[in-house]
Amino acid sequence: MALSERIQKIRDFSCNIGCNPPENTYYFDLHHAARTKYAHLDRLDKIANCVADAFENQKIYIEDFDRLIGRVFFFNDKPIANPDPDFDHITLAKERILAEIEDYSDFMQLPQVVGDNHFHGHICWNWNTMLRLGTSGLKAQCELEIQRTQDEKRLQYYRNVITVLCALERWNDKHVDELKKRGMTELAAICEKVPKYPAETFHEAVQAFYMQYIAIMRENPGGGNSPGRLDYFLWPYLERDLKENRCTMEEARELIDELFIRINERIWPHDGWVETVVVGGTHANGGSAVNPLSYMMVESIMDLDIIHPAVYARIPEHAPEEWISFCAKYVTNGKNRAQLLSDKNIITALIKNGVSYQDAVDYYCGGCMEIGIQGKTNDYLFNAWHNMPKMVELAITGGKSLSDDVVISSYRSKGLEHYETFDSFYADFIKEVKRIIYMFFRAQDFYSEEAEKKRPAYLISSMLDDCITKGKTMHAGGTRYYDYGSTPIGLPDAADSLFAIKKAVFEEKICTAEELLCALRANFAGYETLQKKLLKLPKYGQGNPEADAMAHKYFRDVSDIYTTYENRFGGRGKIVIFTFLWSAEAGAGLGATASGKNAGVPVAHGVTPHSSAMTKGLTTAINSCTAIDFTGFNGGASTMWDLDPRIADEPTAKALFTAFFQQGGQIFQGNTTDVEELIQAQKNPENYPNLMVRVGGFSARFIYLSEPVQNEIIHRLRHTI
Repeated sequence: MALSERIQKIRDFSCNIGCNPPENTYYFDLHHAARTKYAHLDRLDKIANCVADAFENQKIYIEDFDRLIGRVFFFNDKPIANPDPDFDHITLAKERILAEIEDYSDFMQLPQVVGDNHFHGHICWNWNTMLRLGTSGLKAQCELEIQRTQDEKRLQYYRNVITVLCALERWNDKHVDELKKRGMTELAAICEKVPKYPAETFHEAVQAFYMQYIAIMRENPGGGNSPGRLDYFLWPYLERDLKENRCTMEEARELIDELFIRINERIWPHDGWVETVVVGGTHANGGSAVNPLSYMMVESIMDLDIIHPAVYARIPEHAPEEWISFCAKYVTNGKNRAQLLSDKNIITALIKNGVSYQDAVDYYCGGCMEIGIQGKTNDYLFNAWHNMPKMVELAITGGKSLSDDVVISSYRSKGLEHYETFDSFYADFIKEVKRIIYMFFRAQDFYSEEAEKKRPAYLISSMLDDCITKGKTMHAGGTRYYDYGSTPIGLPDAADSLFAIKKAVFEEKICTAEELLCALRANFAGYETLQKKLLKLPKYGQGNPEADAMAHKYFRDVSDIYTTYENRFGGRGKIVIFTFLWSAEAGAGLGATASGKNAGVPVAHGVTPHSSAMTKGLTTAINSCTAIDFTGFNGGASTMWDLDPRIADEPTAKALFTAFFQQGGQIFQGNTTDVEELIQAQKNPENYPNLMVRVGGFSARFIYLSEPVQNEIIHRLRHTI
């Protein structure tokens, strides 16, 4: 569908202002209010009032061509000379972690082993509650609870939620006043109604969504914060409008186009700031939830040719054939944007790991592909990545890094030469992996405890189940599910090395443990014969039953480590398997591997076999992969299947992802761009300003990626027939 003249004008305007955003004073105002007007208040009351103040002080931006009202800009912050420590939950948490968690500081010499990160975000809240009740309805819920309790902590929560909701109303009223001054009476009438009162029309629903959305992004910023099931919750409004002749599909499409442009505008320069819309999916009764907005949103993001938001397609168990064919078109013609998700397999994994069916059908992707439950989880869905092949390396050496000679003196497993059987080596290795990952999760408890005191996020916590019922913010234990997620990078590489150790050292006696260690330290210089033998050993993805069984056992053991962890609120660990930008970075931190690779080779994506291992064809690789028990992956497991453009047609794509899902796979994605085009873009970037590629769970403009990431994408295997 051709974009309307108005939408083209908005897109051009947004690209210009997105590249050069005006100065953002929100955080300056936040800290200034904390140091002055509200310095005398209790910390939580101070935070709520400062957030309210900063909301109201934001500059109003309205253009004459707007039909959605409200603009905010990130990444050009006014400097804060004297930040208030009451907003900093990170510093004290890190100090406590280093002081109180045994061996944590020792492992920080190799930060991507234990995971020295804390990426709050990747959350999706019940914004549909705002559409259904309005801020007035949410305030009424809080006022009713105030009458029911005498608990001071609960009372403080309700009062502070009301404070922030009132600020949102006042900020919205400033837009109404400006609209009236400009004579934009129709929009003024809509904004007078929403988000204060329930939405009735599609335009009102989209406006209510957008106003609360940008407010949430101010209060609780973070990569991966996502709209979630946008088509699902907006469709009833459009369906009613269509029946009552209040709106046409063309008018609805313009609103969706404008909404997507606005989301893109706010974070324009940052392709990795992934905010995901999931379309399609399943109703609570098990039926297909695919609706006309599902198609419209995919078509919109394809036609607009912008990065944000990411629009991914959920495929229900009994999907309409038209939807499956449409998804195949998205894979082949979507400029490497598509990511497809199997409802049956993801919902099954969620239920197995303690989520009710009624909740599981409302799963979303928090960023790249991180699986959470819309409106029912905290914002610790993804907090770090762990270099799993590096953990194998440390097990071989007894705690010494081959790439930089760093020694982890507190590493508890003996070096490979001290073991007489593979089983005893593997048992100690898994025990140490468990200790390291539990160490990371224990650190998240410290962040959570400090966030409870300094990051209450009252606005978003008013739209998370069951915060209002409990009278608690999400980090005080208010949410229904309180899990910690992280991603183990390079699982297939680690599995291949473990299998090589098993065969070469313990079973076929190709070399001794000492000889293997010497070869790895030398990066195989002088050990070329041994390297060739290691490379010839079977790998995961080649259809070899033993190699695949080793990989499946290892994947299962790692997922069990995650799902058996219990945090301070009884939540679980969530294993979130993807690679983002870290394939090359994880590889750069590796020495030579027991599987025969030289030092520095980028690692595999998600649970996809490594490009160098997929020597038996695409079908064999998919069969190896889908023999895994995906039900253990409660945070999602992605795969990357890059296709030679000569075979990347709709029938082929449809056959591939259909078979992949039928055999148990969860998430399907890949590139279809010709490698030569990527090489030319690397040489002459000025000629390819908007060439998009699938990186590792998200899409990005190729020319803005680092050279190591570009090279990793260029050198991936392109499957052909």
